[in-house]
Order: sequence, then C-alpha cells, then structure tokens
Amino acid sequence: MAKTNRDFTSDPWRVFRIMSEFVDGFEELSDIHKAVSVFGSSRVKPENPYYRLAQKTAGAFVRSGYAIITGAGPGIMEAANKGAKEANGESVGLNILIPTKQKPNKYLTRLVEFKYFFCRRVMFAKYSQAFLIFPGGYGTLDEFMEAITLIQTGKIQPRPVILFKKKYWEGLLGWIKGTLLKNKMLAPKHLDIFHLVETPEEALKVINEYGRG
Repeated sequence: MAKTNRDFTSDPWRVFRIMSEFVDGFEELSDIHKAVSVFGSSRVKPENPYYRLAQKTAGAFVRSGYAIITGAGPGIMEAANKGAKEANGESVGLNILIPTKQKPNKYLTRLVEFKYFFCRRVMFAKYSQAFLIFPGGYGTLDEFMEAITLIQTGKIQPRPVILFKKKYWEGLLGWIKGTLLKNKMLAPKHLDIFHLVETPEEALKVINEYGRG
C-alpha cells in the first residue's frame, strides 16, 4: 500500500528544500554584478580595531563601485554591512539558520536566508569578485580554506583572496610555509592565491592590479 503521510524531513523531500534555496538565492542576487564577500569573526565588538577596519574597508569598496556581501551576523559582518550602508551602497546578508540562531544585523539592504551551509557558500562564490578575510576563528578559517581550495582546484575562476592584518595571520602562514610547503604538500605557486594587506587602500590596489600581469 502506498504511503500517505509524507515525511518532509526525509532525504527525497530535502532535495526540494535545497533546490528552493538555490532558486531563491539566484533570483535575489541576480542583479549583483560587482561585489566582494567579507568574512571575519562574529565576536568582535564595535570598539575593536578589526571592527572599525572592516567598516572602513566596506565603505571604501562601496565608493569604488562594489556591493558588500556578508554572512549577515554580528561582529565583522555587521561592521562591513554598516560601512556599506553608511556609504549608500548595497549591503547584502546571507544569513544561516542554525540551532544557535543568528539574528541578522540591522545594516542590511537585502537579506537571503539559508538552512544549508553549502547553498550559502555557492552564493558567496558566484557573486563575489574577491574575498576579504578579516581576523576570525574556525568559521573564518573554513571560509578562507574553502576559497583558496576552490581556486587551487579550478572549481571557480581565480580571484583575489585578501587577508587583513599580517600579524594576526603570521602563525598560520608560517605553518603553511614551514610545514605544508616544506613537505611538498603545496607547490610554491599556491602561495600566490592569497594576499596580505593592512589597509583598505592596499586591498583595492590588489584587486585593481589583479590579472594585469
């Protein structure tokens, strides 16, 4: 006998939820043609120098014609959205629905919500001309590593991956060079995928010069 009670949490029905997230994301963001994604810690407060740097950087990029895309949450995400909105730019938030609910920040001009991380990640990759990585924790490391892996493997077109604040990242980069590169887990050219900067002006210069050579 055919089953009459549909289980909308089963895997076949989950496929439709995934499809709907892709459709909603593509429809909502289809008019965004020049944007950068900003990643960083959700823990930093407005008085933190990294917060102020992200806010300033977003404003500088908006004035250079870019929309700003973040994960919609607090901390660095809020700072970037705030800087974008204050500069009268497009301030996009791709919010993730997780058990410890993340409340979208108040500086968004448009919001798209996702249940699945991988659907959300596709939107970041599809609509960004560059990835701006500010100091952060596990989530930021994950976003950084996924970005450089997608570029390394040719799954997305090369684009700048920019790390802000050299001192913050020096331990990680020392390990990459001293362990991964030393043991031939990477080719030297793979270190060229990302760039280190201190200021918004340096980041803009990286993007403006990217690909000219």
